[in-house]
Amino acid sequence: MSHYRRWYVPGGTYFITVVTYHRYPYFQSDAARQLLGEVMREVQTESPFQVVATVLLPDHLHAVWTLPAGDSDYSTRWKRIKARFTDRWLASGGHEERVTLAQERRGNRGIWQKRFRENTIDDQEYLIQVCDYIHYNPVKHGYVLRPRDWPQSTFLRFVAAGEYEIDWGRSEPASIAGLDLE
Repeated sequence: MSHYRRWYVPGGTYFITVVTYHRYPYFQSDAARQLLGEVMREVQTESPFQVVATVLLPDHLHAVWTLPAGDSDYSTRWKRIKARFTDRWLASGGHEERVTLAQERRGNRGIWQKRFRENTIDDQEYLIQVCDYIHYNPVKHGYVLRPRDWPQSTFLRFVAAGEYEIDWGRSEPASIAGLDLE
């Protein structure tokens, strides 16, 4: 068993990957995408964070968040998001994947993988790489040919801010070559 330790930096910026259980494509559904957005906005209102960049794919999402000064508790925010989404999704008649009997006894549900992956972003160059990775992700997975064609991301916001040209990402950016963040 690994002993993964998270790095908590008050006011830090974090790259987070959250994956569905068995990579089931819940977020192909408009209802699931809408519900996740509602839940994330609720949690953001209760425990603020800035969304720097994000992409939602059918079976996982990537996000870069910056927390307020003095606050490093991204784990509780994700716990709330995952729990609320699960409760509301199932209450609305949504599907869940089967879990083992042992997982069921521990209270696990078949919506999310138990853990999530986190990387602390500690410099501007890494932030740029991670944002490029996020925005290129739908192309990498074969969903679209250009990042601009994937509506569930912050790519167009970055274009409007002058961070990217509209046709950026037609091929893999050199900034993410060899970067493994899945």
